[in-house]
Amino acid sequence: MRIRRAVWPVLVTVVLVGVLFVAVFPTRTWMAQQQSISDAEEQLQVLEEQNGLLEERIAALHEDDEIERLAREQYNLVRPGEEAYAVLPPAPTDTPATIPADGVPDAEADDPSLVERVVDFVTFW
Repeated sequence: MRIRRAVWPVLVTVVLVGVLFVAVFPTRTWMAQQQSISDAEEQLQVLEEQNGLLEERIAALHEDDEIERLAREQYNLVRPGEEAYAVLPPAPTDTPATIPADGVPDAEADDPSLVERVVDFVTFW
């Protein structure tokens, strides 16, 4: 009778391991495959949208108006007889408002403090 009591835990363990191999592991694999398929379909949809946009761009690049627009915009090309003008950005405003009479800026104003010199020495070693 003691032998029968020892057989039941072993039998239950074997059955549980069998259930794991038959049901749980294949189910997890199937779910992972379904997620992978879903990700691949989403990526395919994004790529198809990008292909559609690229095909529209290709079609636009076959038109003379688009080619002319790009040539003018990106390469500053003009038709014969036209003049091209460039609008420059404003001059930098970080220049001093006044310049000393001798034309040389004050040396004391540009003299870095001890802390700044130490930081410069350490960081630009």
